[in-house]
Amino acid sequence: MRWPALARTTHKWLALIIAVQAVFWTLSGLYMSAVHIDIIHGDRLVKAVAPQPLALAGLVEPAHLAHMAPGLKSLRLDTQLGKPVYIVETTAGHDLFDARTGRALSPLGEADIRARAKALYAGEGDIVSLELLTKVPGEIKSRPAPIWRAEFEGAWRPTFYISPQTGELVARRHDLWRTYDFVWMFHIMDYENRTDVNNILLRVATWMALATSLTGAWLLLYSFRRRRRARRSVA
Repeated sequence: MRWPALARTTHKWLALIIAVQAVFWTLSGLYMSAVHIDIIHGDRLVKAVAPQPLALAGLVEPAHLAHMAPGLKSLRLDTQLGKPVYIVETTAGHDLFDARTGRALSPLGEADIRARAKALYAGEGDIVSLELLTKVPGEIKSRPAPIWRAEFEGAWRPTFYISPQTGELVARRHDLWRTYDFVWMFHIMDYENRTDVNNILLRVATWMALATSLTGAWLLLYSFRRRRRARRSVA
């Protein structure tokens, strides 16, 4: 086969394959550009609460918790539902304690999580679904289980994931985020975990796109040389 014919055939088939992925790249890129990343992160779903000073008088001494939380590594003072709490990290995980009485609060039950979710939510809708998950869903696959999922009324199905051990908001999700995650999968061509931006498929597509460009450039230069030769032969 002559080189021009081989280059033309290679260019045609590579361009056909890459064109399909290029459509996915373009459409996914348009969505990711059109929807602001702050909206995707869901910051607007969480109520902004100004930090309040905590009176240390009457609080349990942190050293007291060492007897109640074996393997204590660290702790911090926080406020939840207007009450001071200690979030404790141990070798076994995390726990929550009432900072005034020292009473263990974790794992939090449905009533506590419902109140916590409502206090965190910035919208006006009520909770339509509250469930303790023992298996982590794909949209928060890097988080530990068990975890509470609270879904609210309103556009785009706003959803909070709250730790039963600490009462902390672990993740917030909504349909715009879910769509972003879906198109991101096509954009980086990681159809399994949606996190690897240097996967083999993306690298193959990149090299194919480069080969398409190079063969196209070669064919363009070849066509110019062929025209010049044709003009010389006519002259």
